[in-house]
Amino acid sequence: MRESWRWFGPDDPVTITDIRQTGATDIVSALHHIPAGEVWPLEAIKAHKNLIEAGNSDQAPLYWTVVESIPVHEDIKLARPGHEKYIEAWAQSMENLAQCGIKTICYNFMPVIDWTRTDLNYQLPSGAYALRFDQKKFAAFDLFILQRENASAEYSEAEIAEAEDIFNAMSAKEREQLTENIIAGLPGKMTESYGLDDFRAMLANYKDVNTQTLRKNLFSFLEHVLPRAEKCGVKLAIHPDDPPRDMLGLPRIICTADDLDILFEAQPSPSNGITLCVGTYSSRPDNDLPAMARQFGPRIHFSHLRGVSRDPDEQRSFFEASHLDSDIDMVAVIQELLNEEKRRAKTGQADEDIFIRPDHGFQMMDDIGKQVNPGYSTIGRMKGLAEVRGVIRALSRT
Repeated sequence: MRESWRWFGPDDPVTITDIRQTGATDIVSALHHIPAGEVWPLEAIKAHKNLIEAGNSDQAPLYWTVVESIPVHEDIKLARPGHEKYIEAWAQSMENLAQCGIKTICYNFMPVIDWTRTDLNYQLPSGAYALRFDQKKFAAFDLFILQRENASAEYSEAEIAEAEDIFNAMSAKEREQLTENIIAGLPGKMTESYGLDDFRAMLANYKDVNTQTLRKNLFSFLEHVLPRAEKCGVKLAIHPDDPPRDMLGLPRIICTADDLDILFEAQPSPSNGITLCVGTYSSRPDNDLPAMARQFGPRIHFSHLRGVSRDPDEQRSFFEASHLDSDIDMVAVIQELLNEEKRRAKTGQADEDIFIRPDHGFQMMDDIGKQVNPGYSTIGRMKGLAEVRGVIRALSRT
């Protein structure tokens, strides 16, 4: 497997020098300063690549090999008139990356909001801090802060009453923080940051968009870009919706194994693959991650090896657990990925290695109190990478 590390560019508190010390060999990055819908110019890609690889001649080498992510413009998801120009810009960016030797691209098709959490500093019994999604707090936001039209139809009377109690117990500062956590943007997200009024307006754009419509728009996008991906040797790796279920009246379409079956039946191109984000998929109790790793092995181009612990009393709530101590059997998942690599090697597949990375590590030890991107501090991710590396070495020896 190829050990990778996500880097957010020159403003990332975690430096390239830091990353070299973790033992990772590959960098996962993106041109975050370029707005959605614009082409990533060759010159900008080469400059970013040089920032990462400039020290390779006399230091432990690092290579930019995975993009996470080229944002998909909202007009593509809505199939608005004129959206074709944004598909063309996306495809051109993909081809420019391929020209620079970067041929694995993670992306998602989540409408309006990207990955979201309610708590960015959830303290664990150890004293470390984790990310958390609290369904009850989310309901309080949806019903009493956002005040989304017809939202009450999606909740039971008991859920509404509990959400109201939570809302009433919050201070103005706590309500503001919850709103910011949900809609103002987390690191790596590919959608805009919003104010409440803008957010309501964006949600209204999807009033008549259901699961079938959004899925049709994804397939239309892929029909345009997959032939070009095949031609330049690019592997596209769609990331699951996070959390993986409908939210805020918005449909989400990459949540389960059934969703992936539908995707690959409609778009069977060998360039059409997935990011197996173990933590995202495992936040649904009906997703069997070792089985999914086995079933979709040939389609796995990239994997985020993290896990979550779900609340026993509210399975939609979870916190980001240690990489090996979560609700899924990470060792079994890694074994399936190693089995897939062996299968690829036997068939002579040139790109047999699967890119993996630690994800959403704890804020812990000397990183506590530092300015960090939530979920992307150094020590917690290094701990996760070390744990995963140990499992890989042990399984590979046997």
